[in-house]
Amino acid sequence: MTSNSIGKIFNFTTWGESHGKAIGCVVDGVPSNINLTEKDIQPYLDKRKPGQSKFTTQRKEEDKVEILSGTFEGKTTGHPISLIVYNQDQRSKDYGDIKSKFRPGHADYTYWKKYGIRDYRGGGRSSARETAMRVAAGAIARKIIKNKIKNQVVITGALIQIGNHKINYDNWNNNFIPKNNFWSPDKEIIKIWENELQTARKSGSSLGAIIEIRVKGLPAGLGEPIYEKIDSDIAKALMSINAVKGVEMGNGFSSVYETGISNVDEMRIKNKKPLFLSNNNGGVLGGITTGQELITRFVVKPTSSILSPKKTINTKLKETTISTKGRHDPCVGIRAVPVGEAMVATTIADHCLRFL
Repeated sequence: MTSNSIGKIFNFTTWGESHGKAIGCVVDGVPSNINLTEKDIQPYLDKRKPGQSKFTTQRKEEDKVEILSGTFEGKTTGHPISLIVYNQDQRSKDYGDIKSKFRPGHADYTYWKKYGIRDYRGGGRSSARETAMRVAAGAIARKIIKNKIKNQVVITGALIQIGNHKINYDNWNNNFIPKNNFWSPDKEIIKIWENELQTARKSGSSLGAIIEIRVKGLPAGLGEPIYEKIDSDIAKALMSINAVKGVEMGNGFSSVYETGISNVDEMRIKNKKPLFLSNNNGGVLGGITTGQELITRFVVKPTSSILSPKKTINTKLKETTISTKGRHDPCVGIRAVPVGEAMVATTIADHCLRFL
């Protein structure tokens, strides 16, 4: 058995392969009478779809979503919502030369070892193509969040680092994020990232990235201590994204450079309400939201599909070499921004239904 679902009350199950006829998901736990049409989902899929710049895979997919069930006259019925996106631009022949070889850094070997079979066409089920349906589920999750939380909740994802080059936080501009190919909040970093990616591509290599997700407007009290922590559920959701190798909340791993004096979030009273003097913990204490801005980051490793020849083995357990052809992202972290937003949204929606 494989695990294709995530969430408790708000949950979704994805299906389909990178080079199959279609991909899709079934979203369950959505309350009835919420306005929902394809037009509510499509803008988020458009943010993620491939082929939008020279710095992402040139695979051309419309990623047009269809709602097959769970709505009537533009409103949710309270029953499972089935979504489908048809694949249009598969080039399975690009993978013919490697069907008996394992790509280093990919799930090829582990899938083959576990199941005794693997879809070598773009990784099959392990392909990041699956994340399109996470984004679709995330669009529905945002509807639930809006329905359950009275004040406006804003989920903002941004790319903050590619390779060794990190943004200047003093230049953070939310309005600039959707206006560039990198989802960067810092205009000054763009040329540096472009040059680095061009160099990596020409050398047959790739680069990793760090994405930051900020959530404004959450109330205090979402999540529970111990095994129902909202930050642990967010970490699980983000770690489930392809190529993600680390997640942190607030100061995260940088906390090791702090002390108990500098890292603690002191509190005062302002206008008869609690006021935090800092947000080193990323808006979560003891697994429960504080009402501050929730801040989380995740790191995406360099794309494993590269042109440079690498040592590997084949299905006969013989040593060989491999060079991966086809259309691949020189930095897969770029298109991971809307995916990260979606996984945070689905986790928050689930917690809203569980604890509000």
